[in-house]
Amino acid sequence: QVQLVESGGGLGQPGGSLRLSCAAYGSIFTIYAMGWYRQAPGKQRELVATISGGSTNYADSVKGRFTISRDNAENTVYLQMNSLKPEDTAVYYCNANLSLGDGARRYDYWGQGTQVTVSS
Repeated sequence: QVQLVESGGGLGQPGGSLRLSCAAYGSIFTIYAMGWYRQAPGKQRELVATISGGSTNYADSVKGRFTISRDNAENTVYLQMNSLKPEDTAVYYCNANLSLGDGARRYDYWGQGTQVTVSS
């Protein structure tokens, strides 16, 4: 019913930048919030950043370096990652909290994940 399509991962250099995109497709009634999470090898998935209405929330580890933004008309969320560090290496997952069709219930959907590797 809903598909989240991520793009923009890859190899970045320490101190460099990458930009992730995630577009939501399907019979969406309303998107309440979108966000990015990441999971490094051997670690649990962790929140990176979320955006809901005009409010944003960031993990302490990325504050001042990453910026989340959203294009409501395109149901797309972006993550601009600057000043990359090797510890940012992980699979990044897009998340959307939304309602379908009649708007009666809210659901969480996840993207397939995109690899970000920071290395010189």
